[in-house]
Amino acid sequence: MTHSTIDQRAAEPRIVELRIGAPAHGGHCVARHEGRVVFVRHALPGELVRARLTESAEEARFWRADTVEVLEASEHRVPHFWAAADALAAAAAGRAPVGGAEFGHAELGHQRELKGRIFREQLVRLGRTDPDGAGFAGVEVPAGERADGLGWRTRAAFSVDEAGRLAMNAFRSNELVPVREMPLAVDAVNALRLWELPLRGLARVEVAVPSDGGAPLVLFVEHDGGAPGLADRAAKRLAEGVSAAAITQKGGSASDGRGTLRRLRGRTWLGERAAGHSYRVTGEGFWQIHRLAADTLAAAVLQDLDPRPGQRLADLYAGAGLFTAPLAEAVGAAGLVLSIEGAPGTSRDARRNLHGVPQAQVVQGRVEKTLARALQERAEAGGDGKLDGVVLDPPRTGAGKMAVRQIAQAGPARISYVSCDPASFARDLADFAREGYRLEKVRVLDLYPHTHHMETVGLLVRA
Repeated sequence: MTHSTIDQRAAEPRIVELRIGAPAHGGHCVARHEGRVVFVRHALPGELVRARLTESAEEARFWRADTVEVLEASEHRVPHFWAAADALAAAAAGRAPVGGAEFGHAELGHQRELKGRIFREQLVRLGRTDPDGAGFAGVEVPAGERADGLGWRTRAAFSVDEAGRLAMNAFRSNELVPVREMPLAVDAVNALRLWELPLRGLARVEVAVPSDGGAPLVLFVEHDGGAPGLADRAAKRLAEGVSAAAITQKGGSASDGRGTLRRLRGRTWLGERAAGHSYRVTGEGFWQIHRLAADTLAAAVLQDLDPRPGQRLADLYAGAGLFTAPLAEAVGAAGLVLSIEGAPGTSRDARRNLHGVPQAQVVQGRVEKTLARALQERAEAGGDGKLDGVVLDPPRTGAGKMAVRQIAQAGPARISYVSCDPASFARDLADFAREGYRLEKVRVLDLYPHTHHMETVGLLVRA
């Protein structure tokens, strides 16, 4: 008999019994079925489960599965805090769970233990680096985090189903699951009661709230070519004191910066404050998701780079200038901070935030091309084209070989690498090692409780 994947709908989804092994990057655990590796979600190491195969093509190197029943539970398993994301409840109801809370069935302490094991494995296997030698002592909890790990998201994105209900996607699927409250979000997000708005005909709804409170910004993403006025109708139903903007675009998500930002009411930006500086972040711009992340990461970067007056630094993948502003203050008028960001809208935010700071040079463009060009121009103007230090906070895919090479050629003595993905961090670490750098110190922060994600801040120095 040939077994097909669920998406092929050629046969009933296959249920298999699995003994769960080690945790794996991406929110899975590893199991084996008849010699085949199976990546299983919503399980814990040591458990015996029944799991539904979601990807099981015979020619595939590995399969994927979702837990639907626990036969022998781990001592670290707890009831899931969010019904929409509870895999066992979803299976009983004949639907898929929403993504974004895939560790919610585990005790918080055990979640952090699993993340630490995953980080260690990625660093050793992909980075060829011993994390103990860099002082890794386990996943840290930021000061001020809630004991239950909830209420931390200041940004949230929702889809809208055909019935006009607020919804979220299932993992690796186009299936939409209606939702109401989102327990991971700060109270101000849920207080909007977005699920009560007239959303039929809209594509997405995105909401952002300042980390220190204040009026939220809501983005209504209209279907390309859809009937006009739908976002206006939803905006009028929002409570007073809420800014609302519609984005009309062709494909992608509202946060891509693609499309036209159209103000419906209020303002189209948020005011943020971190590291002693104020920032303006537009609806198409980028800011850290966790309410404590900006201050926590800025403090770690400043500690790593230890900036001094007159130094020449670079803030790469700089966003709205979170790190650029305090670094520019530290190096003073005699120094330089080269701030490079690829997204046009986010780079415009940085220009506004750093206006009047002459030692901050904001440049928009791809890091691997823009850094070399900017340093060459500086050399031609009489400088030496070198840097004393660099901070980089690349997207989940990492910096890549070309960017690493360009950074190394600038000769910084210290590099602070902020990463939201342990696999890309480890791969880039191996590339930096080939360029003559070693990992001196590393911290792993749990800025995404109840998910598999983690934030890393590593200090690299010339070997």
